[in-house]
Amino acid sequence: MLERMRIFSGNANKKLAEDICAKLGISLGKANVATFSDGETRVEINENVRGMDVFIVQSTCPPVNDHIMELLILIDAMKRASADRVTAVIPYYGYARQDRKVAPRAPISAKLVADLITTAGANRVMSMDLHAGQIQGFFNIPVDNLFATPIILKYLMKNFSENLVIVSPDTGGAERARAFARRLNAALAIIDKRREGPNESQVMNIIGNVQGKRVIILDDMIDTAGTMVQAAAALEAAGAVEVVACCSHAVLSGPAIDRIDGSNIKEVIVTDTIPLHERARQCKKQITVLPVAGLLSEAVRRIYYNDSVSSLFI
Repeated sequence: MLERMRIFSGNANKKLAEDICAKLGISLGKANVATFSDGETRVEINENVRGMDVFIVQSTCPPVNDHIMELLILIDAMKRASADRVTAVIPYYGYARQDRKVAPRAPISAKLVADLITTAGANRVMSMDLHAGQIQGFFNIPVDNLFATPIILKYLMKNFSENLVIVSPDTGGAERARAFARRLNAALAIIDKRREGPNESQVMNIIGNVQGKRVIILDDMIDTAGTMVQAAAALEAAGAVEVVACCSHAVLSGPAIDRIDGSNIKEVIVTDTIPLHERARQCKKQITVLPVAGLLSEAVRRIYYNDSVSSLFI
């Protein structure tokens, strides 16, 4: 039934692409994505895609710029090979935090990346838990922003059921935390913080009661883990008895693992939109990775058949 569907992958997260294909009962498309000796990206499509509905699975995780170029060149290759439709499946959308001008003469890099993807020839984009919802408006093509909420909620309901507080590490994530708290019948708390510079933050105050509670800090991503670790320390000082960190995208760059190792965080819950790098797999704390292939494969199937994607979350 999926004879006109082809799924390809760059080098960012080939395992996730293979898992999506396994869920759909098809084989991963044959493509060679490598580099020339000078570092330029080289792409060869080794099967016919003429008239096909092509999905390219590629998170823009570190090394971000290399993976973005792989995605752009793959899209271009598919269009020049006469693919009927090309959908860029970007589980983690890099540059999403640069979604507005925060200073004079600053770029809006999230918009630039959107323009690059569109210009390369993508007909549609699928992503997961965009850092800023307005990024959907940066594209002039359809965008499906999926949510890892059902996957994460299922795990939390099974393992955390009593004496629970859901904590947003900043005011921007309060809506997300409130939705989780409502579904888990838990209380809500918010960290009031002041960001001093890129990848730096200072916890200022806790809004809500965490005394004697198990707390789950909920965010869309963990990058250098500075915010998460400072929040965990502040929550413990305020009387929390257990602190767990939870996010969709485990970027875990720079000093992230060292910070988590030295923190009071008991467990880190993430999804596999980004593959764990070797240093993360050596983390002393428990890192639980939840698979998203089931959700992504169902969304791919619905796009292929022109069914509703939003009904996945009703």
